[in-house]
Amino acid sequence: MGVDEAGFWWSVEFEAVAGPGAEERLMTLSDLSGAVGSELLEEGGPLTLRAAYRSSESEEDLRSRLGTLLKDFEGVSMSTFGKVKDRPWHTEHLEAFPPIEAGERFEVMAPWHREGRSPGARIPLYIYPASAFGTGYHESTRIALTLLEDAVEPKDLIVDVGTGTGVLFIAALKLGAGRAVARDLDPATLPEVRRNMELNGLPLDSCDLAVGDLLKGVEVRADLLMANILLEPNMALLPDVSRVLRPGGAAVFSGMTGEERDRFLSALTDAGLAPERELTLGDWWGCRARFSVGFSGNKQG
Repeated sequence: MGVDEAGFWWSVEFEAVAGPGAEERLMTLSDLSGAVGSELLEEGGPLTLRAAYRSSESEEDLRSRLGTLLKDFEGVSMSTFGKVKDRPWHTEHLEAFPPIEAGERFEVMAPWHREGRSPGARIPLYIYPASAFGTGYHESTRIALTLLEDAVEPKDLIVDVGTGTGVLFIAALKLGAGRAVARDLDPATLPEVRRNMELNGLPLDSCDLAVGDLLKGVEVRADLLMANILLEPNMALLPDVSRVLRPGGAAVFSGMTGEERDRFLSALTDAGLAPERELTLGDWWGCRARFSVGFSGNKQG
């Protein structure tokens, strides 16, 4: 993909207060904000992330969206906002996305790694490393992939909240799940997800893909629910889990830091769920949970 149709990208720089986890916060911001390319700059001052966004989004809308997102990133601020003409982000950084193993069964690869690849023991997940949280290169995504790989059963119905690139439900379908329901707040992710499905040889009708806010409007009984999102939205969806997840089903939650673990586990218990497995990679943490024995929440259907 070359330059945006309007001939420029929006170029935005973010600064983070130096300290543990600063680089992780900036890279997560890049993923969640829908940047089509980004680079970290360390020039003796504050740690800076330079990110590019499509010009199809107006300056007013982009500034507003980024400002709202920054409320969840303490110590990070927007320092500059401008335009960059004709910078081919997607082709300049092909070498920045080598194949990476996730869990015991997956290997995440960019599409240009398909050519000449010999069949291996791992399941390939081909994902365009562009604009959405969940390319497989982030620790939180690898946590989620690891937690789901031994929880998927043949013909399972999967619900993927905040699907991003679609990597999680694509992985579940390639493990033999029957169908997926995927939702994301950002409509710009939908064509990316469809493209990734085609890359992985999955029919588009194997997923009910739409814009949606968490579990609102999702009226199914899932065997596996997945959410690789931040702490606050993960906590916000918990009250609806008992409506969507069947008794005996599993829920995978990722996108949180180790420092947020205790807060989330407390909310998880209040929602009638108990963790059965936890995983930490770097500063990031996630868990897989099921309903507690004897839980009698809203179990319709």
